[in-house]
Amino acid sequence: MVSEQKTADASFESLLRIFTVPEGPDSTLTQIEDELSRNLNKFLREHIVAEEKPLREIEKDFSSPVIPEQPEFVSDHTQHLLDTLVSHSVHTSAPSFIGHMTSALPYFLMPLSKIMIALNQNLVKIETSKAFTPLERQVLGMLHRLIYAQNDKFYSQWMHSANHSLGAFCSGGTIANITALWVARNNALRPQNGFRGVEKEGLFKAMKHYGYEGMAILVSERGHYSLKKAADVLGLGQDGLVAVKTDSNNRICPESLQSKIQELKAKSIKPFAVVGVAGTTETGNIDPLAEIAAICQQENCHFHVDAAWGGATLMSNNHRHLLNGIELADSVTIDAHKQLYIPMGAGMVLFKDPSAMKSIEHHAQYILRKGSKDLGSHTLEGSRSGMAMLVYASMHIISRPGYELLIDQSIKKAAYFANLIKQQSDFELVSEPELCLLTYRYVPENVRQAVAVASEAQRADMNKLLNDLTKFVQKRQRENGRSFVSRTRLNPIQNGSLNTIVFRVVLANPLSSCEILQSVLEEQREIAQTDAPTLLTKINQLADKILAN
Repeated sequence: MVSEQKTADASFESLLRIFTVPEGPDSTLTQIEDELSRNLNKFLREHIVAEEKPLREIEKDFSSPVIPEQPEFVSDHTQHLLDTLVSHSVHTSAPSFIGHMTSALPYFLMPLSKIMIALNQNLVKIETSKAFTPLERQVLGMLHRLIYAQNDKFYSQWMHSANHSLGAFCSGGTIANITALWVARNNALRPQNGFRGVEKEGLFKAMKHYGYEGMAILVSERGHYSLKKAADVLGLGQDGLVAVKTDSNNRICPESLQSKIQELKAKSIKPFAVVGVAGTTETGNIDPLAEIAAICQQENCHFHVDAAWGGATLMSNNHRHLLNGIELADSVTIDAHKQLYIPMGAGMVLFKDPSAMKSIEHHAQYILRKGSKDLGSHTLEGSRSGMAMLVYASMHIISRPGYELLIDQSIKKAAYFANLIKQQSDFELVSEPELCLLTYRYVPENVRQAVAVASEAQRADMNKLLNDLTKFVQKRQRENGRSFVSRTRLNPIQNGSLNTIVFRVVLANPLSSCEILQSVLEEQREIAQTDAPTLLTKINQLADKILAN
């Protein structure tokens, strides 16, 4: 006898249960909650499948555009999510997945996130975030002090001032960078002699008033792609983002920066902001911030530091010197969801001058009234969740010395991995780690010998073959699902500045062991030698031809 399948109904009574009555102790959702609370990493290991499913197959599970007419039971739908979504998600916290900037999370953030979601505060205004607003202002003050080290009197005066702001919480580094450059643009095109400011009259009238033919932001060739979005959104056009040459260590060249500024000024283009990078996303290198600051002061440019990745290094007294000069910046971006180990969606921008954000201040009658402490008056985003609570909790539970240990171990691990790569006869380190990012590629020893004596044309041919091999190995490693490294494209000087595809690793996960790093290289070697025989044969044949001449 077949038992009758129960179906959920869309009655108002059943809807009220969703809002008021939790699932029973044996329900799928309750079991998941228990598993997550007991052992987060065990749950992820058990529910995320190891072998990658092709994207086109996953898309089949999410192909209906129809909103259901029939409700589902919570436990049934939870099982559906486990089978179709969770099982094929990226295991970003796995210690062998070392290609992401997202990492393992402290266990306490799970239950604290539930509190944050349950409270459902909206930080756009005081009326929906009474306690969260001062908490967020304090967190911004803590990060501001980490960067700028002002005295107690400064923070007592400005941290909770209704008419000032030390910065803004954002959903990530992109919005933080846009906010910083928005402030810089508005301050560069401020009200003057009857002109009411760019925020009132627009970019065309502003440039006409000031006599500019254009506006420009300068950044190194290794600058983050979010800066192109900023130039676009701010009306400058992507051509308004001017790339400056980098040296062999992927750092901006101050002399090139100075000459680019002079070139722009000669064309009546206003270079209103320079972005220094503190931890590039590709190689983790840090620009010479103090030198950039001196140029910006001389040229009256806003100096912004994109420290979305590397800003957390300031937590370590042993390594904060790597960011010397950051305290001279007018604004700084830091992402808490990177090396502060917070869930995705927690970026911040800090401003040295508490009055800087007045240039983007907005008010409305029903919220954001003048004189109120509504945070929305100084943020690009309106409605926002209380992610600051998780940053606040982590900074108290982990503490600065705890973060110092996390930062120090990640930098130490990157140095270990770099040395390990150098010890291999068939791997080549491409960029030395400054923080905990590095790049490398698989190059058999005979190929390296051949490249050293090859002609320019032969070197280009070999580079193309090695690029194809790197792409193949990275893709196959990802598909195997045991470990993961990302890949990027660089122009290393030691490779004749050719476009070179390299493996990129990020060693921020404290669970990634030295044994795991060794196994990553072993797997890559095995893939290259076993799964790519045709490519490897072509590479070896070209190497033999070069060496024979």
